Amino acid sequence: MIIPINELSPDALSNLIEGFVLREGTEYGEADCSLADKVEQVHAQLTSGKALLVYSELHETVNIIPKDQLGLIDEETE
Repeated sequence: MIIPINELSPDALSNLIEGFVLREGTEYGEADCSLADKVEQVHAQLTSGKALLVYSELHETVNIIPKDQLGLIDEETE
């Protein structure tokens, strides 16, 4: 189930993003990025629709997944 980011409080969204960034150990290229920068990058992807919050009923977890990995059609390119 996709969770619209506007249905979460700013604090809840920030905590989800921060947990995701810390859990994933995401690489951001050759230069190191601060946690705040990584959180902002993921937030920008969620805001633009390039990434989505996805709730798994089976695992009772929320994850952040790139939209293209879900096989969703981008209405702007149609």
